[in-house]
Amino acid sequence: MGWGNIYRRRMSVFSMAILIYLDYKAVQQREKWIKKSKISALWQRAHERNAKRVLNLIIKLEGLWVKLGQYLSTRADVLPEPYISLLKQLQDSLPPRPVQEVSQTIEREFGESMGGMFMDFVETPLATASIAQVHRATLVDGRQVVVKVQHQGIKTIILEDLKNAKSIVDWIAWAEPQYDFNPIIDEWCKEAPKELDFNSEAENTRIVSANLGCKNKHEDSNKKPAYEVDVLIPEVIQARYFTTSYIVLARLHSDVQGLISSETVLILEFMDGIRLNDCESLEAFGVNKQKVVEEITRAYAHQIYVDGFFNGDPHPGNFLVSKDPPHRPILLDFGLTKKLSSSMKQALAKMFFAAAEGDHVALLSAFAEMGLRLRLDVPEQAMEVSTLFFRTSAPANEAFETVKNLSEQRAKNLKVIQEKMKLNQKEVKRFNPVDAFPGDIVIFSRVLNLLRGLSSTMNVRIVYLDIMRPFAEYVLQVGINKEPSVSAEWIYSKPIHSDVEAKLRDFLVELGNDGKILGIQVCAYKDGEVIIDTSAGMLGRYDPRPVQPDSLFPVFSVTKGITAGMLHWLVDNGKLKLEENIANIWPEFKSNGKDLIKVHHVLNHTSGLHNVSVDLSSENPLLICDWDECLNRIALSAPETEPGQEQLYHYLSFGWLCGGIIERASGKKFQEILEEGIIQPLSIDGELYIGIPPGVESRLASLTIDTDDLNKVSGINNRPDLRLPSSFQPDKISQLAAITPAVFNMLNIRRAIIPAANGHCSARALARYYAALADGGVVPPPHSRLSKPPLGSHPHIPKFPSHETSKKQKGTKKELLAALKNKTNNSEHGHKYTKDLEGGSHIRTASGDTYARLINIETSSSNTSTTDSISNTDEPQSSNVRKIFNNPRIHDAFLGVGDYGDLALPNGRFGLGFKRYNTRDGSYIGFGHSGMGGSTGFCDVNNRFAIAVTLNKMSFGATTGRIIHFVCSELNLPVPEDYLRFAEVEHDTPQDLGQPLIN
Repeated sequence: MGWGNIYRRRMSVFSMAILIYLDYKAVQQREKWIKKSKISALWQRAHERNAKRVLNLIIKLEGLWVKLGQYLSTRADVLPEPYISLLKQLQDSLPPRPVQEVSQTIEREFGESMGGMFMDFVETPLATASIAQVHRATLVDGRQVVVKVQHQGIKTIILEDLKNAKSIVDWIAWAEPQYDFNPIIDEWCKEAPKELDFNSEAENTRIVSANLGCKNKHEDSNKKPAYEVDVLIPEVIQARYFTTSYIVLARLHSDVQGLISSETVLILEFMDGIRLNDCESLEAFGVNKQKVVEEITRAYAHQIYVDGFFNGDPHPGNFLVSKDPPHRPILLDFGLTKKLSSSMKQALAKMFFAAAEGDHVALLSAFAEMGLRLRLDVPEQAMEVSTLFFRTSAPANEAFETVKNLSEQRAKNLKVIQEKMKLNQKEVKRFNPVDAFPGDIVIFSRVLNLLRGLSSTMNVRIVYLDIMRPFAEYVLQVGINKEPSVSAEWIYSKPIHSDVEAKLRDFLVELGNDGKILGIQVCAYKDGEVIIDTSAGMLGRYDPRPVQPDSLFPVFSVTKGITAGMLHWLVDNGKLKLEENIANIWPEFKSNGKDLIKVHHVLNHTSGLHNVSVDLSSENPLLICDWDECLNRIALSAPETEPGQEQLYHYLSFGWLCGGIIERASGKKFQEILEEGIIQPLSIDGELYIGIPPGVESRLASLTIDTDDLNKVSGINNRPDLRLPSSFQPDKISQLAAITPAVFNMLNIRRAIIPAANGHCSARALARYYAALADGGVVPPPHSRLSKPPLGSHPHIPKFPSHETSKKQKGTKKELLAALKNKTNNSEHGHKYTKDLEGGSHIRTASGDTYARLINIETSSSNTSTTDSISNTDEPQSSNVRKIFNNPRIHDAFLGVGDYGDLALPNGRFGLGFKRYNTRDGSYIGFGHSGMGGSTGFCDVNNRFAIAVTLNKMSFGATTGRIIHFVCSELNLPVPEDYLRFAEVEHDTPQDLGQPLIN
């Protein structure tokens, strides 16, 4: 094709695009001046007029534009009817190329005359498409075949059309920014040329046929499993079947597989079928259209989820229906195929279930795993868009209503974005919320859209959530329940720090094989050095990705130990006194007889406000996400017992009481004190949160329940000796535990500030915290270099890519920082995301196909306190020793002993904010806190030992107790009595769970 033809072709495309654009703009203006009753007819005429223009141009140009027309012809669910009725002519009835051209191509490719290759060759093609046309023929051995012959010169035309299409898309994105199809056209430019190699198509056909089990197509289809399909695919005919020359060649050379086809000619088995647009024949043969489309959908679900290798071009022209009962679908044309990695298959399956079940955490995690990055935090809108992927298809006669609903939903989403980003009308049109759109998703979306269009064209309704579910489940089931005995990678691979860790890993394998562990982290320090840092198992029941050192686990009441440390940090810095009346710093708290409650009463669980949270959660469980309302309820509550008289576990109220005190005493938000007092000094950025920020979802472990433990606890009678409030006795605990995974897996719960119950951390961050406490507040040396990724290397508050930073970092670093700070939406309470580490754009993925990070503006995180720090900087400190506490008697303060003995009940299980750990003889050895699920952190101050265990298969302490007993025994350290009992029975019994490991 010469330059003159290229130029004329390009001008035809651009002039038509401009003409249609201006036509619709004119119609938009005209409808403002005519009666409402005439508007519908006005638009109908415009659609008919422009559909004819599009069809005529496509027939004239052929090439890639035919592919585009075929795609549009299937979108009966969103395109006006005139486009569908005209463009569907393109599915199989283009003007044919001359038979002389076809013969030349075949003879050139095989070096053989047509007469020597075929007994009969039908000159009239069965169908003519954009790239090739198909003729029926009979081989010299009598076999009936079809011969697919590529049009001469089509390669040059296709490549030129791709350039033109790209230019048009760029122009549309400039003129109407809300319609930016660049990710789609970019992926198409990459994939479309592959269709021009018929050798590749032959191999693709064989692979898909084998994957779908088409060789066994005559077996009883009623006996197939839920994730198998019943379709036909024509067999690729090897060259030795149709020419004498190739028979001789095959005898001389054993490798005849390369002779299956050529780059421009493909020979396939002939299958007699009915085209999907031949409604009369379908009806005459008694074809059940609903069943046919359902089976086609199942075939594509199998290709995507089970095989990870799928045909990306399911338009109606690529299907037939066999004439013989049971009228199986026949799949054709595998030129455009896409191969998915195992991690992408899992991410797509997670996205499916997230959309089906409304799980925002799983959805955002799936996005991160597949590389789909957003520029802002809009989980609700992301969920709405995802549900569109899998929405039930609508028949063609409902297309108008569908388009209307989609348009209204899009307008609502734009309104949300406009308010969140504080953009004007012009800016919001030009704002693209997606920063990175992976190519795999482009083809995946195209396939779903084509299938939806197919069902609309066939006038059937397909419930994709029902049909695709077994295949999505299959992907995840391949990875789940991978016990150590069947998975060599169950223990996350990294160097071993000590002999004890090597033995512990063997012990964890035993527990894993017994079904006691789903996912787990164990980290321990001895004398300030890391001796254990092990991760094992999976992130969730339906998330087969491996647990890694930086995975974040929900740790429930372990959070109380962090919150207590924050309050002690304020005391250490002179902002608060343990003996102070809370009402002095929190005036609203004085009501209803609470004026005598002091700070130490809260820490010691003796304030009498242990049941406040019951009224709150029974009224509306999601009220616990409302920080201000919870603090207000606490301030208005009334105590049930005299302050300091009775120690009853404040299982939820503890956090809000401490949180209110922290904010009033410091004048800062809760999250700011957490970062300033603990996160930054300990260099544990990105691995300890109380209320997660947007952007960390892909590292979250999801909870499940150990039903064996739950059944044992539910059979235990109430135990007043446990000193638990009436609302938190064993029978109530078992009821709460049964619903806890579902509630605490929710995104709004995970993001809420609940300082008694929803901490998220890694074991290594928690262990480092307790190692510092064990040494009186001295910050340990940097965490082990053997742990990857390094502790503290994540940005603590991930930042979303701005529109500016995605443009190859134009402008200075200060300008980029200012842009991000202006665009970031900050929450009022505790989520001041702009007050974070600053610097250059950085995208990093941990260990290949695991999980992705959002960018941070600087390449390294800062671990210094902010300039308005409360910390006591007047007191001199050694340049080599950093401390988070300066009180030499800080251990006594934590335990409520010595000079602090009058502030805590002498024989209580709690000191001042921490659980007291003692040996069997009653002597204290340390302190810490455990949570409902079995996660725990504690330190032995006498032996400078700290350990943390985080897990996602919630139990009542048996697994954790056995692990801690094992480690302490190997190190010849005293075992706390709380854990000793778990190792003294051969099997877990109700007796050893009589005191659940919750505090």
